[in-house]
Amino acid sequence: MHSAMPSSTDAWGLWEDRFAAFLDAQASDADAAHDRAHVDRVVTTARQLAQDETAQMDVVVPAAWLHDCVVLSKDAPNRAEAARRAADAARDFLADEGYPDQWIPDIEHAIAAHSYSGDTDPETVEAKVVQDADRLDALGAVGIARCFTVGGALDQSLYNPDDPFCDDRAPDDDTYTLDHFYAKLLRLPDTMQTETGRTEAKRRAAYMRSYLNRLDDEISAA
Repeated sequence: MHSAMPSSTDAWGLWEDRFAAFLDAQASDADAAHDRAHVDRVVTTARQLAQDETAQMDVVVPAAWLHDCVVLSKDAPNRAEAARRAADAARDFLADEGYPDQWIPDIEHAIAAHSYSGDTDPETVEAKVVQDADRLDALGAVGIARCFTVGGALDQSLYNPDDPFCDDRAPDDDTYTLDHFYAKLLRLPDTMQTETGRTEAKRRAAYMRSYLNRLDDEISAA
C-alpha cells in the first residue's frame, strides 16, 4: 500500500495519528523528560524552524515525531546507540505504512543525527532543523524542569555544597544535577545548526543563567 503525499492538513492529521499510535505501542525506557509532551514540543518547534529555514516538511515532521521512538535511559551504557536504533525503527515503520519512499532516507538521517551523544553529523537542512528543535527543548524554562526531573529520577544530589556552580572544579553531572547545566546545557547554543535555532537558544540560555544567578543568591543566603 502506498499512501498519498501528506500535502494537506487532513493528510498530515492522518499521518500524525499513525505516528502517535506507533509511539504509544513502543516499549521504552523513556523518562519524564522524553515523554509524549517532549515529542509534541519538538514537533511544534521543528515546524517553526522548518518554515524559517525553508526545510522540507515531509522530512522534518515525521523525523520530529519519531526521533525518540527508541529511548534508552540516561545512565544506560549503550545510550549513544539510541538515535541509530530509532532511525532504523522509524525507517521500517514508515516503509511498512507506505510513506513516500523518496523521503525516508532523509528522515532516517535526521533521526540518526539528532542526538547529542551520537556520532552522526547532520548533513541536510532538515536534519539540522530536527537537531536544533530537540536541543531547544533542553533549554529555557522547560529545560530547567526537565533537568531536575531527570536528576531526581536518577537519585542525584541537587548540587555540590562546596562548589555548587562549578567555579573551581570540572562538572560531574553523574553525581550532581546542577552540574548538567555546565557540562551540557549552557553549551548547547554553540552547537545550533540554524540561524533561527541559534538565536532562540541564546535567548533560552540567558533565562537559565538568570535562574542560576537567583539560585546562587538563595544558596548564598542560606
